[in-house]
Amino acid sequence: MDDRPIALRVNANRLRGRFDALAAIGATGNGGVHRPALGAEHLRARRWFLDEARAVGLRTSVDGAGNHSATLPCGPANAPTLLLGSHLDSVRNGGRFDGALGVLAALETLQVVKEADLALKTNLEAIDFTDEEGTHLGFLGSLAFTGAITATDLHHPGGDPHAFQEALANAGLTEKSILGAQRDPSTIAGYLELHIEQGNRLNTSSHDIAVVTSVVGLRRQKITYIGRADHAGTISMNDRRDAGQGAAALIISSRRLVMAEFPDSVVNTGVTRFLPGAMNVVPERAQLTLEFRAPRLRDLKQLGAALKDLAHAEARERELAVEIEEVDGIQPVQMDARVQAAVAAAAERLGLRQKQMTSGAGHDAQVMAKICPAGMIFVPSVDGFSHSAREFTKWEDCMNGANVLLQAAVVGI
Repeated sequence: MDDRPIALRVNANRLRGRFDALAAIGATGNGGVHRPALGAEHLRARRWFLDEARAVGLRTSVDGAGNHSATLPCGPANAPTLLLGSHLDSVRNGGRFDGALGVLAALETLQVVKEADLALKTNLEAIDFTDEEGTHLGFLGSLAFTGAITATDLHHPGGDPHAFQEALANAGLTEKSILGAQRDPSTIAGYLELHIEQGNRLNTSSHDIAVVTSVVGLRRQKITYIGRADHAGTISMNDRRDAGQGAAALIISSRRLVMAEFPDSVVNTGVTRFLPGAMNVVPERAQLTLEFRAPRLRDLKQLGAALKDLAHAEARERELAVEIEEVDGIQPVQMDARVQAAVAAAAERLGLRQKQMTSGAGHDAQVMAKICPAGMIFVPSVDGFSHSAREFTKWEDCMNGANVLLQAAVVGI
């Protein structure tokens, strides 16, 4: 390989133009975006991505799980493909950088390599995975890509099953197509993902870039408390079997449990539902979803068991029945040592200060690590804000990350 790859840099103005254009799709008016997976704005963003790729002469494709790809044949005959990417879906009323930066930097990398007419050891592919955020079924696209998804998973999404089926139909996806989306691992050289940290550790350090060493595991439990519907004004507080009280108590006690016994882990409740849902009726059913994360598999298992015990204890105290369903999850994963070394070397060539870091958020990289060498590059999140309109990363840091991605890709992992 000649010296040109070392001198290559991304086109900052072009990348910024694409970033702003994408941020306008699903813009919320307060600086954020609303692109839940397979919704109208998400599908529009994905069409835009393919149009941008075709306009610069890249090949495009969409697989049976709805993963959108742009490809550049730049390796020898029958060479494997190095995947670069992330996701274009967002949480509800989320931020502009989460996922989007990684996809756009991947697209920019392919265009820079194409314009330089470089011959690499591998082919390149920029990929936008489906439903990384879990609007319906977390990591749907990467799980299907790796062959790790089952029909049972598709019948038990994290959200409303009817809404999930409607979303699949609107996107032209079926159970059969998703289950048939697996890619042959022998054709994949590796996967590298640029992402904002979504926390405040890198932002408060003196470093420009983080080399991700591992990604925490994540599990979700859908919990339903069952009590008795009564008139809200005539039944005394002592006589109520209020399912809503069970849910409220679990939200508070789960926080206390994690802080006291699992200090490296976290738990969150972002979805609740009371039925029948009337202001003057004591809730007969209360549904909530606990999402919990831990850096080690042992902790993840122990925390899951402890939360189940806690849910049952809160039910007994309030004379409620309780149903607990394991919705989905993914184990903690170590990032590949060779990929970490390639990212570190790229940052060093660019004169960037770097550190190693565990990711507290789940990413498609941890799914891809099951079939190929995988790694991640983090850039700082100002004040650690993410999953909200306040999410922000300085453009200089975005460029640093994009150039590390480019350098790692062209030199090879």
